Order: sequence, then structure tokens, then C-alpha cells
Amino acid sequence: MFSGIIKNLGTIAEIQSSGTNRIFWIRSAMAPDLHIDQSLAHNGVCLTVEEIKDDQYRVTAISETLSKTNLNSLKTGDTVNLEPSITYQTLLDGHIVQGHVDTTGQCIQVTENNGSHVFTFRYDPTFRDLIIEKGSVAVNGASLTAFDCIDNRVSVAIIPYTYAHTNFSSLKTGDSVNIEFDILGKYVKRILGIGK
Repeated sequence: MFSGIIKNLGTIAEIQSSGTNRIFWIRSAMAPDLHIDQSLAHNGVCLTVEEIKDDQYRVTAISETLSKTNLNSLKTGDTVNLEPSITYQTLLDGHIVQGHVDTTGQCIQVTENNGSHVFTFRYDPTFRDLIIEKGSVAVNGASLTAFDCIDNRVSVAIIPYTYAHTNFSSLKTGDSVNIEFDILGKYVKRILGIGK
């Protein structure tokens, strides 16, 4: 379980293939403080730390994960947002994020707004019932407030601190992002029998 507050950045140092899986070696200042079997969110995707060597660690993404996230498009040198799982002592500064990405979205517009930035994304329209104006949404693992929720589009505003400390600073039009919708909305939708 996560809160969507990005704690650090990682750089893809090496990518290996094993059957349908992708193995990532990630370089990060967090590496020396990690432990084997730890859950760590990568662009909002919960992956298990399998090996640690100095300033790098290894995780594996299976085919199911690769088919539903942007991890399949990562290249060596790319930057990922990192967040360790929360504890009972952790302040819930963002919102409840499971690390289970629902779908990918495409960045369709980036607007600089006198110091802050507005990003607009398009996503699969079958998920539009799961997002509301001023509701919470996780984009590449970052807990954000949704606005301009029109059809299958959503915008988020990024403050300068978040822009400087996440991979939003390198995000551009056309890029793919991971989107996880609010878990509360999913349960409400299921209980009411809305959609599939």
C-alpha cells in the first residue's frame, strides 16, 4: 500500500529479458536502504526488490504487469518515480494507492503556467466512471487532484516542488503514463453494479 508521495527517483541502469518477463536494474540513492522482498512502487507499479548491489537493485515485471503499464516502454537511462510502501506510522499525505495500475494514458498537452505545469492525459474511456472532478488519481505513482474531467481526458496541476522531484519534469506530449484510479470509486462502482 502506498500514498502517492514520491520519495526518490531511480534511473534504469540495465534491462534484461527472461521469457515474457523484463528484469530491471535500477540505480537510486534509496538502494542501500532497501531490503530483499520489499515492496517498492515504480511509476506507481508495485514491484518486489529481489537483489541489491551497492547503489542498484533488481526487480522483475511479469507479462501481466507489462501489458497494463508503461514499464514495457522503459529504456536504459529513463527515470522512474519511486515510493516505498507506507507503514502504520506513515502520514497519509496523498491518498490510498495500491500500486495496481488500471491502465496507461497518453500525455496530450503540457502547459507551463507561470511556475507550475498542467498536464492533460487521454485514457481508455471504459474507465471514465472511476474519476471525478477534484477527486484523487495516481499518475506514474504520484497522488494528484483531477480536474477538467471531460469524457476520457483528465488534467492535473503540478507544483514546482513535485515537478522538480519526479519524472514529470521529463514528461512530454505523446508519452505514456501509468494511471491508477481511486480504490473507493472502484468499490462504489462495483456495489452499484455500474458498467462491467
